[in-house]
Amino acid sequence: MSKFTFRQLELFVALAEFPTLSDAAASLHFSESALSQAITRLERAVGEQLCIRRKARGLQLTPAGEYFAVRARVLLKGAEDLLAEMAGATGQLKGPVKLGCFASFAASVLPAILDGFPRIHPGVDVEVVVGTHDDLLPALENGRLDLAIVYDMELPPGFQRRTIYETELQAVLPVDHPLALQETVDLAQLATEPLIMYDASPSPANTHRAFAERGLHPRIVANMPQIILVQALVGRGLGYGLLMSRPNWAPVTLEGLPVAVRSLAPPASRTTMSGIWLEGSRLSPRAQALLDFTADTFRQTRSPTQQETKDRHKHDRSAPR
Repeated sequence: MSKFTFRQLELFVALAEFPTLSDAAASLHFSESALSQAITRLERAVGEQLCIRRKARGLQLTPAGEYFAVRARVLLKGAEDLLAEMAGATGQLKGPVKLGCFASFAASVLPAILDGFPRIHPGVDVEVVVGTHDDLLPALENGRLDLAIVYDMELPPGFQRRTIYETELQAVLPVDHPLALQETVDLAQLATEPLIMYDASPSPANTHRAFAERGLHPRIVANMPQIILVQALVGRGLGYGLLMSRPNWAPVTLEGLPVAVRSLAPPASRTTMSGIWLEGSRLSPRAQALLDFTADTFRQTRSPTQQETKDRHKHDRSAPR
């Protein structure tokens, strides 16, 4: 396959604007011999003579050269348009962006992102990968993701981050559990209760650390790889769960059974859900726009106030089992 560079195309297209090779070389800041050699290499790649260079008669494109110049202009314009689109210089972002999202809150944040972002940037193709830190961090390091939304805990060095919303550990209880009668729950009260552990990194380490900081040890009776399974078992009364607070989530299992969500007092494992990307790298305009949209969408998300917890507590007590 013949090979040539865009720079060679730019030089050749520029030749048509000048009467002689020396005039072209002076305007392009090339020596006449260097420009002549560049055109010769292009002709060898194409396999045809594209111009006639004679000192006495100046510079003349051959019929093949005129045809090639027309097609070269189209290629160069297409390349310029592509760069402008990718950079958002046209006012409309276009192209792909690959987003990673932590599994436990994916259902709470992705619907709003995938519904709202395309309305603003219809030319951006968003691809989503859902997983744990063990899945998403290597994908970022290997360049298979542009950006990931994760919990800002147990993160190794080498990532830039931007806070999306604040979060903290909460107890998820069967609605008829005695502790569900309280407005808040102490970890010390939960230590002897059966814990349904959400077993996806970094959640187990975070849960053990929260207990250890209080000199306590959890009584784990099951390890579940998915949030919905933790909630389902809690709804069946088989134990309690410890999950980070998250937006757009109703305290109801897939089976329609209510669960009671209580803040911890004193609070435990306060952290943030953050957008992260490789340190030293620059987000593409598409990834930056996606990060900005996500931050704006969830800017008001926070842990419930004491009054909201009290109101939800009343609702839990009246909810049917």
